[in-house]
Amino acid sequence: MIALSLAEIAEVVGGQTHDIPDPSVQVTGPVVRDSREAVPGSLFAAFAGERVDGHDYAAAVVEAGAVAVLGTRPVGVPAIVVDDVQAALGALARHVVRRLGATLVALTGSAGKTSTKDLIAQVLRSKAPTVFTPGSLNNEIGLPLTALSATEETRFLVLEMGARGIGHIRYLADLTPPKVGLVLNVGSAHIGEFGGREQIAQAKGELVEALPSEAEGGTAVLNADDPYVRAMAARTKAKVIFFGESGEADVRAENVRLTDTGQPSFRLHTPSGASDVTMRLYGEHHVSNALAAAAVAHELGMSADEIAVALSEAGSLSRWRMEVTERPDGVTIVNDAYNANPESMRAALRALAAMGKGRRTWAVLGKMAELGDEALAEHDAVGRLAVRLNVSKLVAVGGREAAWLQLGAYNEGSWGEESVHVSDAQAAVDLLRSELRPGDVVLVKASRSVGLESVAQALLESGAEGEVSAR
Repeated sequence: MIALSLAEIAEVVGGQTHDIPDPSVQVTGPVVRDSREAVPGSLFAAFAGERVDGHDYAAAVVEAGAVAVLGTRPVGVPAIVVDDVQAALGALARHVVRRLGATLVALTGSAGKTSTKDLIAQVLRSKAPTVFTPGSLNNEIGLPLTALSATEETRFLVLEMGARGIGHIRYLADLTPPKVGLVLNVGSAHIGEFGGREQIAQAKGELVEALPSEAEGGTAVLNADDPYVRAMAARTKAKVIFFGESGEADVRAENVRLTDTGQPSFRLHTPSGASDVTMRLYGEHHVSNALAAAAVAHELGMSADEIAVALSEAGSLSRWRMEVTERPDGVTIVNDAYNANPESMRAALRALAAMGKGRRTWAVLGKMAELGDEALAEHDAVGRLAVRLNVSKLVAVGGREAAWLQLGAYNEGSWGEESVHVSDAQAAVDLLRSELRPGDVVLVKASRSVGLESVAQALLESGAEGEVSAR
């Protein structure tokens, strides 16, 4: 964080200082909420959760070098006491962002946010110091913590914004006002909570409504291929730039193909020129993500050649998102188990089909959460798609939703042993251990709550060290 005195922080967050001998002492390190991350110069935000109360670790974090605790009660060590720690973090983030000279880029969408955020960050940091959201910490706590990790040297701040309801993105954009706002898509993720795509579009579009006008330097980067997103152009005063395959897209891809290993290659076209890209990531869906990143980078002054080089060098920065690992015996494990929705599930299956040409392919799939009334139809459709893509074997893991996956495959013509329903992760591991052969490709994907990353990990460990159970 930029250096701030405890007195200034207390004033910004409307807090009272306790047990602070010298209020002029500065916080020069990060703001952290995990006591294990406390370092000299840091500020510890103490949240009281259902199981753990951060205030109980106050003495330990100060001993580790934290300057003070931001909490809701005195703790016997230097502290700034507020009524609401989350609101205080937001106020502090807003204050710091206003002090920074960085350009703030915010993005949202139903699918691909984290992968695209990672691409944008890698492209922009090839140009200048860049801070970006780690993993998927895109909520009311994670976003301020990311913003507070920026320093005086930071030139680009890339923030992922998630939403579970109307008004969430408006709130986040108020905390950290963006100059560039990117909307990727409007899909089915969390449709059960929102009630429909129209409501999702309303929520996602709050980002472009928060942008400054074109005269003030605001830019909205919108997906020309998604009608809900394209329509958001009417909701912003900012300059609008489109990306996608549409003829009206300002940033687009031509001659898209997949390499023999399933990695996308294409000719990138921007208003400032064209250049060739061959990505290290897997799956054709990353072309759209790359175009979104390219559009942002173009608006921030990078040339087509600079963008193409950075995209070609970019890798996966976040865990369990199309992590591809080949075991010593030639079995390839694709761990995409961080989360799942219908759009990302279809993209992963198509990537599996591309990677597995001439090889046996396995789709180990589980529940897609928060789909509401659409759950049965969406799981059925994914099962059908696996058959249409000639996936060698579908392993549906779990309860009712997994049964719907298998039912879709069965109704699409998978009547033999091409699909199987197993009860849990361990049953899936046992099945795969007994049937995998060298050269097979295995995709593992489900919503985060299912925990199918244990399947991928167990298969990798058993391939390297012998029989190891899923945990």
